[in-house]
Amino acid sequence: MTSSSETTPVTAAILVIGDEILSGRTKDKNIGYIAEYLTNIGIDLREVRVVPDIQEEIVQALNALRARFTYVFTTGGIGPTHDDITADSVAAAFGVSIDHDPRAIAMLSERFPPDQLNEARLRMARIPAGADLIANSVSKAPGFNIGNVYVMAGVPSIMQAMLDVVAPTLRTGVKMLSDTVRAGLREGDIGTALAEVAKAHPEVSIGSYPFFSEAGPDTNIVVRSRDPERLAAAITAVQAMIDSERARLAV
Repeated sequence: MTSSSETTPVTAAILVIGDEILSGRTKDKNIGYIAEYLTNIGIDLREVRVVPDIQEEIVQALNALRARFTYVFTTGGIGPTHDDITADSVAAAFGVSIDHDPRAIAMLSERFPPDQLNEARLRMARIPAGADLIANSVSKAPGFNIGNVYVMAGVPSIMQAMLDVVAPTLRTGVKMLSDTVRAGLREGDIGTALAEVAKAHPEVSIGSYPFFSEAGPDTNIVVRSRDPERLAAAITAVQAMIDSERARLAV
């Protein structure tokens, strides 16, 4: 993992591929995992898109995302069936050929004997020209990386194993720090005053998130910054605002 001291953040997008996600038949479990993983290593997830198993739409989305962000992570569509078209679509997006890769066949051979490496399984060895492979310790079928795009499986356990392989190779930025202050007040009670705090601390991200507790409506205020001093100053301001609003409402 390459650490960067640059102030410009390292950014990422996720492209989830699969009709089963859009139909609701399969519930996505990868977005939240990847988002938290990237945040913890100093990469900002900026966008998530979900597209069907249609090559034109995959290509269009991939080209848009890879032009805007430092990295793009795709999940899904690299299995053995006819509708697993991610690899072909990525090759089309980059304008390169695709064929069975001897390295990928060797990986599959670690799990499947020759008589079981049928046409369907060999589809998982089709890799765009110029791509590097991403090892898969779970089922051996590899993902791949081409340009700033990392193509991973949709099965959560396999995706997670692939992400562990990929992470040390990524350029990372300064880690985002965050803290949460429980207001003990309704979001509407503090909205105006909180906006003033946010205006006074423009370099800090301040968000309010209402929830219900046993005591009734409440609000968590989440403060985020890469600078620990700015984070601390904003938290102090938020707490002072909460104390002031509580006093005002108690009158």
